[in-house]
Amino acid sequence: MVKNREGKGLKTIGLLGGMSWESTVTYYQIINEAVKREMGGLHSAKILLYSVDFAEIEECQAEGNWDRSAEILSRAAKSLEDGGADFIIICTNTMHKVAGEIGRGISIPIVHIAEATSDSLKERGIKKAALLGTKYTMTQDFYKNKLIEAGIDVIIPDDVDRVNDIIYNELCLGKVLEQSKAVYLSIIRGLKEKGAEAVILGCTEIGLLIKQEDVDIPVFDTTLIHAERAAKLAME
Repeated sequence: MVKNREGKGLKTIGLLGGMSWESTVTYYQIINEAVKREMGGLHSAKILLYSVDFAEIEECQAEGNWDRSAEILSRAAKSLEDGGADFIIICTNTMHKVAGEIGRGISIPIVHIAEATSDSLKERGIKKAALLGTKYTMTQDFYKNKLIEAGIDVIIPDDVDRVNDIIYNELCLGKVLEQSKAVYLSIIRGLKEKGAEAVILGCTEIGLLIKQEDVDIPVFDTTLIHAERAAKLAME
């Protein structure tokens, strides 16, 4: 249970963002909309934001230098803790690869995006889900294992590189292109034919491109799920 360090009022959410900043904007909006919806009036969320330079993080990813990325994000998380955050939200799926390292450097909780997503899938009774995300999220175990441990069978696209390229070369640069949407929808249809009961938008930018109304199976937007979990925890 996340407890307010002052023992009263809204808890302060520490957003570790900038990966990319386009999706961090969505986190800020969703969290505040959830607080306004539940509390009414002029209420808004208490948020501290540390926005990193994504170019540095992406360079670490490309070089496989996860230790260096963990160092950068650990310093940022410690700054959020020192500033008064009650818990941390890492505003990206991929960098949860180093969530354990980040967590060891702070004494406040990290709310894990894959655990929040697993809970949402279980609530809907989903047993088999397609996972779209960066190549790291789709192919490595750090994320998928959270889903598998929750009893969810995970399938990924054959064309991992195409999905990844659209994220880094378009969505992270704020480019939302209809032809890329068509590519993603085609991939989702193929995964549905392989038995996917739902699709997980396992990159915080994909929600800029794919919406529930575009797809005839349930869409689990991890940005929305994660941000709403943060708002709920802040109001408890």
